[in-house]
Amino acid sequence: QVQLVESGGGLVQPGGSLRLSCAASGNIFSITTMGWYRQAPGKQRELVAVITSDLSTNYGDSVKGRFTISRSDAKNLLYLQMNSLKPEDTAAYYCNARSLLASRVYEYWGQGTQVTVSS
Repeated sequence: QVQLVESGGGLVQPGGSLRLSCAASGNIFSITTMGWYRQAPGKQRELVAVITSDLSTNYGDSVKGRFTISRSDAKNLLYLQMNSLKPEDTAAYYCNARSLLASRVYEYWGQGTQVTVSS
């Protein structure tokens, strides 16, 4: 089992910045890929960014060049630096982790943190 707890959400003006954190606990040694997803009201959950255990990254088209994902395995933390925020970035942001155990992949989600971009 892996537990994920997000923090760092809040209200920010357009053009502002926020940094989200996700603390992982439990069977962290099994974690491979981690990522951030978001879901706005009435919309499907979408990929924001993912990072693999060898630090390869992939971003959703709408956040490329503005958001940066990083991880500290030593601290069991995942980060999302969000710059140049837009109102359309408003959503609940969820931390995701995939773990590999005995050739099976397990997926875990945090409870989410709200990001609101508004003047």
